[in-house]
Amino acid sequence: MPNDIEPMHQYFAKLGLEREIADIYLVLQAYGPQSLLQLARNTKLERTRLYRLLDTLTSNHLLEIETHYKRKLYKAAPISNLQILITEREQEIRDLHAGLSELQSRYQTASDHSPLTHVQFYRGNDGVKQMYWNQTKAQSESLSILYENMQGRTNLAFFERWVERCNARDMKFRSIVGDHFLQTQQTWYTKHNNEKLAHWEGRYLPDSAFAITHSSVTYDDVVAYYNWKDGEIFGLEIYNQEIADSQRQLFEMLWAQGQSIAGHGEK
Repeated sequence: MPNDIEPMHQYFAKLGLEREIADIYLVLQAYGPQSLLQLARNTKLERTRLYRLLDTLTSNHLLEIETHYKRKLYKAAPISNLQILITEREQEIRDLHAGLSELQSRYQTASDHSPLTHVQFYRGNDGVKQMYWNQTKAQSESLSILYENMQGRTNLAFFERWVERCNARDMKFRSIVGDHFLQTQQTWYTKHNNEKLAHWEGRYLPDSAFAITHSSVTYDDVVAYYNWKDGEIFGLEIYNQEIADSQRQLFEMLWAQGQSIAGHGEK
């Protein structure tokens, strides 16, 4: 067996597989096809437990069985077969996302539609990411005043998953941006070429006309504020229809003053 088997243990653990699964697989790789008796001796596992673990190896495409006269030999399948397992897990995640959307629409509680004001505070990277993900549930157009682009803060993987979700729901976006936002966009897209929102329209306001110091988004009955500057990361969601409608009026006033961003940089 290899001297350093810990990477195998760690990788199998990420897949939800026990350490002994990795041990059995490594023994099969090291000594070749083996009978159940030989495998029990080499792994020092009781046969009853070994049977269960072999079933797990088989169900995860890591074990092949050679049938000989009156006996079976167990053989390690190619390690590349783990790609089958990974693909299955990816499909499970997609199914869970789809199922969650259905559950949310079917089992919405009365509190979700309460006319009373509700304020939710978030802190840290994960908190603000949760706010962005909440936005993907919007039923109305999202209107935002943006200090900077989100992908520079959330990382590429989250941003692309967020964009994929928004585009799948055919969501509409309008944004008012300033000089700092355009700078962050230019910096990002000199190094990246990722998916973009399918229905996004932006207008530019110079700092002299309206200084944007933080980002805000309005959708449905929600106004969300983000602050991601100077090491301070927090966000705030206000659930109130009148406040959201008032923020929409402010947005439309600024939108009417905005300029095309074609000459200033595009998202």
